[in-house]
Amino acid sequence: MITRRRLTGLLAAAPLATPGLAQAPWTPDRPVTLVVAFAAGGGTDLAARTIARFMERDLGVSVVVLNRPGAGGEIGFTELARARPDGTTIGFINTPHIVTLPIERRTRFQLSDFTLIANIVDDPGGLWVLADSPYRTLADLLNAARQRPEAIGYGTTGIGSDDHLAMLALERKSNTRFLHVPFAGSAQVKQNLMSRAIPVAVMNVAEGVIEMRQGVLRPLAQMGETRWQPLAEVPTLRELGFDVIEGSMRGMAAPAGMPPAVLERLALSVRRTVEDPEFQAAAVQQNLPLRFLGPAEYAAELRALQARYQALWAEHPWRES
Repeated sequence: MITRRRLTGLLAAAPLATPGLAQAPWTPDRPVTLVVAFAAGGGTDLAARTIARFMERDLGVSVVVLNRPGAGGEIGFTELARARPDGTTIGFINTPHIVTLPIERRTRFQLSDFTLIANIVDDPGGLWVLADSPYRTLADLLNAARQRPEAIGYGTTGIGSDDHLAMLALERKSNTRFLHVPFAGSAQVKQNLMSRAIPVAVMNVAEGVIEMRQGVLRPLAQMGETRWQPLAEVPTLRELGFDVIEGSMRGMAAPAGMPPAVLERLALSVRRTVEDPEFQAAAVQQNLPLRFLGPAEYAAELRALQARYQALWAEHPWRES
């Protein structure tokens, strides 16, 4: 458990935050806007709305979720980066989008445009089909793809998303070719799978587990280093012979240049939320795989991911024509 003293040390060491220590507690004097760069109804949106309710109690002001989907997250991330760094505009950021978008194209934001507040969720990827799909196992799906290259469509949350990068890696390692169908968010991916517009959905494990329990969807594999316990019966890609580990970290950030006192207060609010037993119960109900990281740890993790994806881009660019 991170103590208040430890948290203050992390804040002071945060590479992306303004140096220095807070001189006095900061309190927002008006509602806080929480920018979500993906569509309403998806896993990111649902997590953000749950967290916002708990942060409202702690901060003493309304926390209003503002969805700005599109361009794989670039619209929302850009709006967040350009906001005033006064603590009244914060946002949810997702990996890999926050680091892959500036690698694959010229964007209006860079990782350095943000002050990192805290990571909250680390959600492994998953391969999903309908319960009555002819693809009963991953082997069934891969065999069908080898027989019909680029004919079997799979939905993701966009080019360069964790879902997309995972499938590109799986294609390379399994000698298969699928048809990529990008959407604005995971809710649209799931809707199109359930309406049979696409036969396969690549989305995070937490985003399909409810429909799995209802007998609507079936997971073929998960993409964590180890099995996520709510899907303990579902093998990882690594266990099935394909060394592919992918997922989405979801955390909070603010525009660069935010005063240290503001960062300290917001990071403390997120930490209190994650440690709240009521929130933890809600996270279990929503199947949110929690993983709290303070500002310095979060910055280090994202920079390591940035280096990893830059190396991957140099070897296998993922841009589609």
